[in-house]
Amino acid sequence: MKLRYLATLAVASLSMSAISTVLADDSRSYTEGPVSEVTSIRTKPGMFDAYLKWLDTTAKHLREDEKKAGIIVDYAVYEVTPRSQHDPDLYLIVTYKNMAALDGLSDRVEPLVKKVWATRDAAAKADIDRESMREILGTQLVRRLDLK
Repeated sequence: MKLRYLATLAVASLSMSAISTVLADDSRSYTEGPVSEVTSIRTKPGMFDAYLKWLDTTAKHLREDEKKAGIIVDYAVYEVTPRSQHDPDLYLIVTYKNMAALDGLSDRVEPLVKKVWATRDAAAKADIDRESMREILGTQLVRRLDLK
């Protein structure tokens, strides 16, 4: 009987030790990484090459200026195969250091935009003109989680 009691006590002691080890490490298993803005684009029929040309010129210059200014970390264009006529054929991805980098973003980008388009009206007209080449289906923010 005494041996059974000691064995039970030993098992209980080991179980508590294992539980306390697991509970001692209650930190998250990840850190928050960069934030990317992912924009889904559907180019209009016959406008794929024209839109890519715009991305390779005007948009690229603006993104490169944003990188030099430290506003963005990176940017990319991805082509995808649409599953239906309602799906995107391009994803435009702009990556920021973190969520805080989005605070005051418009104020920091505006001087760079004015280098391309002198006024807000000119920038708005350019936005309207791009609508003849593509449709924005949606934009979402995604955050990378870096596992420890």
